[in-house]
Amino acid sequence: MTHDHHGPELLPTPAQTTAALNPPPGRTGGDLVVETLHNLGATTVFGLPGQHALGMFDALRRSDLRYVGLRVENNAGFAADAYGRITGEAAPLLLSTGPGALTSLAALQEAAAASAPVLAISSQIPTAGLGGGRHGYLHELRDQQASFRDIVKSVHTVRAASQIPSAVAAAWQSALTAPHGPVWVEIPQDVLLAETSLPVVTSLDATPHEVYPRPELTAVAAELLSTAVRPAIIAGGGVVRADASGKLRALAEKLNAPVVTTFGGKGAFLWEHPLSLQSWLEDRHTTDLLEDADVLLVVGSGLGELSSNYHTFAPRGRVIQIEADLGKLESNHPALGIHADARLGLAALVDTVRERPDASAPARVRELLEKVAARIGGQDTALERQLLATVRDALPDRSPSFWDMTILAYWAWSAFDPRHPNTMHSAQGAGGLGYGFPAALGAAVADPSHPVLAVSGDGGAMYSLAELATARQYDLDVTWLIVDDGGYGILREYMTDAFGTTTGTELTRPDFVALAESFGVPAVRTSPDALGADLSKALGEPGPSVVVLPVTVRMFGATHL
Repeated sequence: MTHDHHGPELLPTPAQTTAALNPPPGRTGGDLVVETLHNLGATTVFGLPGQHALGMFDALRRSDLRYVGLRVENNAGFAADAYGRITGEAAPLLLSTGPGALTSLAALQEAAAASAPVLAISSQIPTAGLGGGRHGYLHELRDQQASFRDIVKSVHTVRAASQIPSAVAAAWQSALTAPHGPVWVEIPQDVLLAETSLPVVTSLDATPHEVYPRPELTAVAAELLSTAVRPAIIAGGGVVRADASGKLRALAEKLNAPVVTTFGGKGAFLWEHPLSLQSWLEDRHTTDLLEDADVLLVVGSGLGELSSNYHTFAPRGRVIQIEADLGKLESNHPALGIHADARLGLAALVDTVRERPDASAPARVRELLEKVAARIGGQDTALERQLLATVRDALPDRSPSFWDMTILAYWAWSAFDPRHPNTMHSAQGAGGLGYGFPAALGAAVADPSHPVLAVSGDGGAMYSLAELATARQYDLDVTWLIVDDGGYGILREYMTDAFGTTTGTELTRPDFVALAESFGVPAVRTSPDALGADLSKALGEPGPSVVVLPVTVRMFGATHL
């Protein structure tokens, strides 16, 4: 079969032909990387230079890309993660071979767990060393990509300059196809440094694949929900990543179905909505209500450990699960599994369910929240509730917050009102320390129109202190609240409860105020009573700041034991 017509997109213009035949001199493989990123729509890259990666970093000089350099690769990964969460774009993360690349692993695990699009591009040893032989190159690993294959969505190895645009574009597409996530590209040092006569990269198609629900499954789900007596909805992080909070609200109101958000799904549903069960998932009353639902819709969540009250949740009714990650579909509970992006799945249900009047639903929601409040109020938690309310009052409504793995964050998972979608983020996906401050820096780069709050404990803060220099260098509008209790507070509680004593939880730490000021970052030591004024002042002034709160906070009592 012959074709006598080619689409106009395949035919170069005379100007394009001339430019392609006469590319500017002095370009290298590194230029192909940055040209590809620019054409894909990237505007900002994060990372750290290293000897093998210098071809990429030199090419940044000749590009319009903004480079934001952090002091530790893992922190650069956290910053890229947050940039991806805030913008919905794939955040490029430029790394060097071996130790530099490996130092990013924990950040990439968090991005994978939270479905944050990160495009990690690393150098590799020279091409002659690929294949597993032990040549003794600097930074050499037998199989570098093997260290990342279990974490990232896809791996792309380049062996020649001509492969760079296609490999980077394929990785970009992978990162932004639901479920979003980190991807890995590695390019040998010699390929990055070698001059190229290839044309300047000008045209790429890396449109993400849409994950649509199968209509016959949607029809069954719509019928089950329309005829349910006590429907309920669990909304996970997939709803936030898909920008589907509007669809979720429309469906909940059409069905009169109460909605609880997971910790990763904070902000997916209005906190004060009459159908909002809020986020009290570590609570037996909430678990009981969800177990009692005759039809339970789970959207954008795998019902993992934290979303199932530590796997004590045992639904008695029919479960419908909409999930873009096939690995999470029905992984914990039998369900009518619908493989789909949360936005597309919810849109299909909004269009097909019938109105379901139920005047009793808001009353059931109020009763549940009263039970939760009575349980928490019956514990000695006045200080913790005061601190969380103070932070909420001081933080502007549209300002994003980033929470490290610290006790106040564990409270925030359940009790903090984000007020808007995609404004509250934490490291609860993978659960590693050190996320809060570098992630907040990435968010401030992504959107400088609002101040950003980071919350860490003193243990987690020690992972990120070097990034005070980054905050000052780029004058990023981030306020860092450090809750200083002299150790790993939650581990102190866990060990005391389990063993009656602690090991390795108590920490010597610096004078955080003096340390911040040594970086040129304003800092203040506050108290629970002064926190509101000090935090409001810090958030209201441009540039980075640190607020140190010396206090010991405790977790509320668990209900899953």
